[in-house]
Amino acid sequence: MIEVAAFANQPVAVLGLARSGLTAAVALQAGGAEVLAWDDFEAGRQAAAAKGLKLTELSGRDWTKIEALVLSPGIPHTFPKPHPVAAEAIAAGCAIVCDIDLLARAVPDAKYVGITGTNGKSTTTALVGHILKRAGRAAEIGGNIGVPVLDLARLNADGTYVLELSSYQLERIPSVALDVAVLLNITPDHLDRHGSMAGYIAAKRQIFDQTAEKATAILSLDDPNSRGMVMELMIANRHRIVPISVSARAAGGVFVDGHMLIDDMDRKAVKALDLKTLPTLMGRHNWQNACAAYAVGRALGLEIDVIAAAMVDFPGLAHRQEKLRDIGKVAYINDSKATNTDSAAQALATYERIYWLAGGQFKEENLGTLVPLLPRVHEAFLFGESTPKFASWLKGQVLVTECVNMEDALQRAHATAQKAPDGGIVLLSPACASFDQFRDFEHRGDEFRKAVAALPAQEAA
Repeated sequence: MIEVAAFANQPVAVLGLARSGLTAAVALQAGGAEVLAWDDFEAGRQAAAAKGLKLTELSGRDWTKIEALVLSPGIPHTFPKPHPVAAEAIAAGCAIVCDIDLLARAVPDAKYVGITGTNGKSTTTALVGHILKRAGRAAEIGGNIGVPVLDLARLNADGTYVLELSSYQLERIPSVALDVAVLLNITPDHLDRHGSMAGYIAAKRQIFDQTAEKATAILSLDDPNSRGMVMELMIANRHRIVPISVSARAAGGVFVDGHMLIDDMDRKAVKALDLKTLPTLMGRHNWQNACAAYAVGRALGLEIDVIAAAMVDFPGLAHRQEKLRDIGKVAYINDSKATNTDSAAQALATYERIYWLAGGQFKEENLGTLVPLLPRVHEAFLFGESTPKFASWLKGQVLVTECVNMEDALQRAHATAQKAPDGGIVLLSPACASFDQFRDFEHRGDEFRKAVAALPAQEAA
């Protein structure tokens, strides 16, 4: 654990004592801060007490005498309604930060890479970390990818923290100065939290405000929201701008031509890598991730052949188009991380003859991005809270089977796919949040993995 001494002998409040909040409270206390820790739920308070933290009800405090409020990313301070404690802190001018801001205060000399976007953050973050480690660089990955950053190793000036940054976290990192900032894409997500699409875009845009002088800014040209920021950053002239694209030439950046990754960062248009040789980065959305990670590696001074070799042996991430097994002519894919329709569309675009497992809690109303991909779906097996709405929308477009739960959907899809002469893909890509039936998308994916592992090894008669 990295101790945070920036607030030694000063009062700091911590609200929300799950993984990152609890680690932050312990790290602050170890660094000499007077920690005022609280969680609205008993389980969080018990976990804090077990770590020797003093519990302090935060409502009604004199916030002019508290240096900062470390607020869990899941707790709102604006939309849809600010938490009462956050509202009190804001009214008193108390800074609201998250654990990533504490890391920057505790380890100011290391390099920092920040990666955000609606989709692809985790894969790109893990890929950049893998490339750096394969190149012999000291590197740690964390943030929204699931590892509390204060549980990472302390790095020296030659080390690099590669951080996945959610829109929630980007609003709470005033002390961070990124050396490389990456924006992969922006499509509708978390609109209830940010109030509108404009609010969500503004939150993502903040990654370029939290950079060191002359930092590298890597942006996609493939969606209008991120593309619109390129000119804005060029006018500001604070960054070295590296555009990336999988659909068009990106002068001075990294782009895809056919299935070749082209490095034009030195204006030489070098054929750097055949993307079809990357077994864990299938599909054009993953090629975007590959372009971004490649650009980060080059921005940090790595050679082309070193980056390419590392990308070829990247093991991939769980729950992100994770191939679990083949049974006969049928492949079983776990894409539980697809919690919105845009992410599910990326998976559907990757495969043919799909037996699609979908459902959960809808996060959006517009399903239009899926329409062009439905011819790839042989049959949809629906489960969860969204089943009636999904079934109504798919009626007349795709054969639909309504199922009791995810395991029932798998059993039905398995039986149907095994009878098909040409096999196909049994794909869990829910296009929905998981909270109606599971703790989170990881729990959903783990349960799917177990159920697939329990399927009989031989092809059904």
